[in-house]
Amino acid sequence: MKSILKSTFSSLLFISMSTAVSPVFSKTNQATLSLKEFIQQATKNDTTFETILIDQLTLKHRRVTLLPDSNVIMDVKYQHNFYLNQNSDEAEATLSLNKLFPYNGTQLSLSYNKAASGFTTTDSSSLQFLITQPIAQNAFGKGTQLQDQIIGIENDISRYQIVEAYEDYLASLTTAYYNWYTAYENLKVGQSSYKSNKKLMDQIRDRQRQKIALAIDVNKMQLLLIGKKENVIVLKEVYDNYSNLIFKAIRHKGVTPFIPIPPGRPAEDVQFEADYNKFTQSSRTYRTLNLLEQQGTMQVKKAADDLLPSTNLLLGYQLEGKEWGIQNQERSYFAGISVRWPIGRSIDKAKQSIAKIEHKKTMLSNQNKYEELRTNLKNIYLQIQREQKLIALAKKKIKLSESILKDEAKNYSFGKVTLNDYIAAVNRVDENRFSFTDHSVQLNKLLVEWLRLTDQLVNESVLESNNK
Repeated sequence: MKSILKSTFSSLLFISMSTAVSPVFSKTNQATLSLKEFIQQATKNDTTFETILIDQLTLKHRRVTLLPDSNVIMDVKYQHNFYLNQNSDEAEATLSLNKLFPYNGTQLSLSYNKAASGFTTTDSSSLQFLITQPIAQNAFGKGTQLQDQIIGIENDISRYQIVEAYEDYLASLTTAYYNWYTAYENLKVGQSSYKSNKKLMDQIRDRQRQKIALAIDVNKMQLLLIGKKENVIVLKEVYDNYSNLIFKAIRHKGVTPFIPIPPGRPAEDVQFEADYNKFTQSSRTYRTLNLLEQQGTMQVKKAADDLLPSTNLLLGYQLEGKEWGIQNQERSYFAGISVRWPIGRSIDKAKQSIAKIEHKKTMLSNQNKYEELRTNLKNIYLQIQREQKLIALAKKKIKLSESILKDEAKNYSFGKVTLNDYIAAVNRVDENRFSFTDHSVQLNKLLVEWLRLTDQLVNESVLESNNK
């Protein structure tokens, strides 16, 4: 399990390599928590990961529990026979050993029997060795071999599903960090806006005392400040909520909280056609769907094998004699055949029909899933392109709105524009900063979702570790 966590860390190292979202404000001396560090601590401390991975431990026992028992089985039987009409009794004991070879269907049995006689002074005894070989149903272990293949396919599917659950939870944690970072940046924007406008409020009050600013300007600035303060209160509550989720995931018990740092871009530029072709050829999802079809094929074959009559070839050797040592031996060899053929076989035929229907259903379902996957990936690709364009525009809007705000502040100080013009410029800067952060983080979320759907968020070494 530790090897799985280590391989996950290595697959996530690239997340911190480049900066996708630039911080709006200067750094503080407060302790930080990067996305890489958050994932490492969460996978180490959050028991949800261990709960997901522990399911793999049961897979190695499925063959033992689902296939016929290959151990040597000893059977001991003792009985006492009473003959009431003859006023006599006798004891009888049987010891047998049985060994099944599941993969070729052969069964070996060795039995020893000793029975006391109520009519003679000597006991009868016998030793028998028997070889049983199925030649129709489960002929030479064919049915067991099919069952073994089905179990192997089911185990592989289960392993993939475990990794899928692991990957899904890892993606949700990554998204939680992005939300935390967005809330942090938005709170910083709100706090900065409030502080800068509070300074302007102090300047306007000085101008009012100098009979330069009107009372209406003071009231407008007060109203603006109240709105900014309300916004800070709401943003602080959102940030605290996300902080609680982050600290819960890493089981943070310290007094001093962490703050996020700009997360890196989780993937290079997406090329839909090339990435999609690679996805269809080597992805975990496509392998799982293919395994489901193979499983259906194996189950149909197994159901057809179960329809055959239970027919066994019998080869044996027997010693019969007296007392424990089988004295006065009589040796015999025998060969034969046993057939068990239920009339009608309605249940087995129904099982075969159901297996064929389920296999057909799986084939049709997979075709729908192939189309659904392509559509979902295509839509995410379009959304990624949209966010990339909106981020470029948001950067331009921030630059322009900051320049306008700087000019409007100067013009207002000279009385060239009204306070309403300045307030509008302030709000535009805040909105554009919020917009830039939202679009940047949304792009990262979409890229993580792209990696998740294309089975790239957790690398192949996790599967190899699962198989060990």
